Formats: sequence, C-alpha cells, structure tokens
Amino acid sequence: MNIVIWIVIGIVVCYSLGFAFTLWKENSKIGAFTMIAMAVAIIVSPFFSILR
Repeated sequence: MNIVIWIVIGIVVCYSLGFAFTLWKENSKIGAFTMIAMAVAIIVSPFFSILR
C-alpha cells in the first residue's frame, strides 16, 4: 500500500512542479513559488498523517 501512496504522491508532485515551471516561464514568479511550496507540502504531509 505504501508503494501506491508514493506513486500517487509522485504523480501529483510532478504535475505541480510542471505547472510551477510553466508559471515561471510566463513570468508569474509568485505563482511559481506558491506551487513549489505546495509540492513540498505534498511531499512532507504524508509523514505526519498516512505513513506513521
């Protein structure tokens, strides 16, 4: 089950970072930083909730 969780988290993080890259190229730096912060939160949050 942990493998499935990490695969889903990886897909969401890749999508978020791709969107952050697109925002960066469109000169929306604040939006890009927000998406990067959200991707980091997506990576860290399972350690406090699902994967104890």
